[in-house]
Amino acid sequence: MTALPARQAADRHESVQIRVRGRVQGVGFRPAVWRFAQEALLDGEVLNDGEGVLIRVRGPRDDIARLVERLRCEPPPLAAIEAIEVAPFVGWLDEGFRIIASTTGEACTEISPDAGICAACAAEVLDPFARRYRYPFTNCTHCGPRLTIVKGVPYDRASTTMAPFPFCADCAAEYADPADRRFHAEPIACHACGPKARLIRFDGRAVSYEQHSMLDDVDAAMSLMQKGEIVAIKALGGYQLACDATRADAVDRLRQLKRRERKPFALMARDMDVIRKYCAVSPGEEQALRSAAAPIVLLAASAPLRLPESIAPGMATYGFMLPSTPLHVLLFRRMTRPVVMTSGNLSEEPQVTDDAEAASKLGAILSFALIHDREIANRVDDSVVRLAAGKVRMLRRARGYAPASIRLPRGFESAPQILAFGPQMKATFCIVKDGRAVLSQHQGDLEDAATFDDYSKNLSLFPDLFDHRPDALACDRHPEYVSSKLARQRAHSQALPLFEVQHHHAHIAACLAENDRPLDAPAVLGIALDGLGLGAAGEIWGGEFMLADYRDFDRLGTFKPVAMPGGAQASREPWRNLYAHLMAEMSWAQLAMNFSELEVFQLLAGKPRATLDAMIKGGVNSAPASSCGRLFDAVAAALGICFERQAYEGEAAMRLEAIVCPKAMAVECDELAYPLTIPNLKDSGLPYIEPLAMWNALLGDLILQTPAGVMAARFHKGLAKTLAAMTLKLSRRDDEQGPRFDIVVLSGGCFHNRILLEETLRRLEEMDFKVLTHAEVPAGDGGVALGQAAIAAAHSMVAGKIRPEGGSPCASVFRDGS
Repeated sequence: MTALPARQAADRHESVQIRVRGRVQGVGFRPAVWRFAQEALLDGEVLNDGEGVLIRVRGPRDDIARLVERLRCEPPPLAAIEAIEVAPFVGWLDEGFRIIASTTGEACTEISPDAGICAACAAEVLDPFARRYRYPFTNCTHCGPRLTIVKGVPYDRASTTMAPFPFCADCAAEYADPADRRFHAEPIACHACGPKARLIRFDGRAVSYEQHSMLDDVDAAMSLMQKGEIVAIKALGGYQLACDATRADAVDRLRQLKRRERKPFALMARDMDVIRKYCAVSPGEEQALRSAAAPIVLLAASAPLRLPESIAPGMATYGFMLPSTPLHVLLFRRMTRPVVMTSGNLSEEPQVTDDAEAASKLGAILSFALIHDREIANRVDDSVVRLAAGKVRMLRRARGYAPASIRLPRGFESAPQILAFGPQMKATFCIVKDGRAVLSQHQGDLEDAATFDDYSKNLSLFPDLFDHRPDALACDRHPEYVSSKLARQRAHSQALPLFEVQHHHAHIAACLAENDRPLDAPAVLGIALDGLGLGAAGEIWGGEFMLADYRDFDRLGTFKPVAMPGGAQASREPWRNLYAHLMAEMSWAQLAMNFSELEVFQLLAGKPRATLDAMIKGGVNSAPASSCGRLFDAVAAALGICFERQAYEGEAAMRLEAIVCPKAMAVECDELAYPLTIPNLKDSGLPYIEPLAMWNALLGDLILQTPAGVMAARFHKGLAKTLAAMTLKLSRRDDEQGPRFDIVVLSGGCFHNRILLEETLRRLEEMDFKVLTHAEVPAGDGGVALGQAAIAAAHSMVAGKIRPEGGSPCASVFRDGS
């Protein structure tokens, strides 16, 4: 026998260990490794452990290199690789390649978010010759439920709501076969062994699907909707309410029953062809719709067909999604029209998940429900995104995205374990461990008792899922936020240090973290525009310019502080903000002298002005706020939008954006944009945005009967122009050391406004500033918890230790911005 050349012999017996980190468990990663290794005739083994996936392999160096390259380039659809580390392996490996049992250890890997149905499973449920034909709970390692069914760790079937459904022989064989795409997919099932869907009447009367369909209960539910009925559907993360979106009578009835006055309804359509009948869809938007996350995507309602006005009153967009589960795919098989697919709840309450609660709450308003016998372990709303400035940007981060982790930037590798409790509205919480941040799914408004209960439940679940034990806590500085009160209680009871973080600093830090800005990088200018947040000295802020990094901030500029007569009531009734803004600029006599013929003047004249004047003068329940959000409300009210009342948070600003005239934005010269000036506050000398000239121009346009869309465009353009001017002003130094900063961060809920974001971004980039914006994390309060966590981690590492020497650690309270 001829001996092999020395180099070839060495190559044949090279052994390495490959460590893969990231979201690589529960997503079919080990079977992919097994398949690649089998095809390359490599020897070795692959397993899950506490750090991710571990591969030990022997074979020619080139073949091993190709294996690593295939892992990088051809991972399973739901995997998210953060690192692949290759090192020599000294040890014996048997011939052949196999998947071996997982090892125990501290949980350092990710739980995959729920994923929309993959193409293979969608084809199966529609194939009359497939075993899972019309099975509404079909899934595999590439799709299906994750967070919504998990109850604990380790993540296996026994720790999920699939535990009551033992495998049949066929499913067990698929589960055990590495060559099958259902290998170790915990939720798999079929007609023989899995959950069942049933069409019921909430009143208990008998219903037979044969009355409405020749197929099954799922198809019968759609037949009912086609006849004008509203049907409750037990979906992946909670109940949904559905009706034919083209039937104004059904939509109006749903609004009345749900007590949802004007907030837009989400829509679902069978395919892209249906959506394109009602919306213009760009390639980026189509990609988002078809992604595994399957979010609601806001689309321009500019196609030939229109839906009833009651779908999205006052809006220029529709929120569409494609069927994300096999149940929805089957439901829409015969439906060529859009369907309202809104959360199953009454207005402002959390989505119903429990069957008994559904019967109690939804049964009082509806007759029919499509239910199933698999428990929903964790409530998860639909995610909402929109395309702006060339990127898909998160508005609500939930199903399909949470709880995927975010790798924190360089410098945070040794950060302690942090739990950040987040804000009050659009609440999320965030945990930090091993240099990664895990942001919870959207929770809602914590003032609602049921929402707070769900938030508290998840606060208990996530530490178990991620083996997280916090060394420190973080919260908003606001003393009355429910989340902050809970954080203070935990800090005291668990003897943990607490970091109270200024709201707008947290907005900016969240954007820095999302954009991978290193811990010790120089400070940037953060522009944080939102409704309200507690300032450093107890003031109300909402339009702030901060020189900031993760540890500190210096407030360099602001919006004009204007009273909010009625406090929280002013956030709900835009006319109050309009009156306060006008009275901050001129007297009533001046307003009457110049603008008395305007309808808006007559409307304000009929309000209790004397009471409001006394409140503002005496500082009674009318604290001044430097809020960009309240300025939007005031302008909207002046244009007749939501003058009396907002039916939901942000309605006035959203409808003001919706009426903007695109031609005016694109063609009108900057001189017609409403002017805002930048003087200095008398007491502090701080530069601020003064809207007096804007109000004079806007009221003058009302006299001239300028179209509202043109006026809305001039306001947006003028505001963006002034934000850029303020940025340039703040960047200049008195000496010759160069600019203070060259990077600008845009954060806060006002930057969910696509027009404001794009116009501000364009102007800043034309001035050669580098601009950081949000995409994976919401710009609004849904991202605040990430910023709180990053700030707390940064301060913890500066101290070198968390617990102070002597005394109780809970006495260590850091107040950001003090």
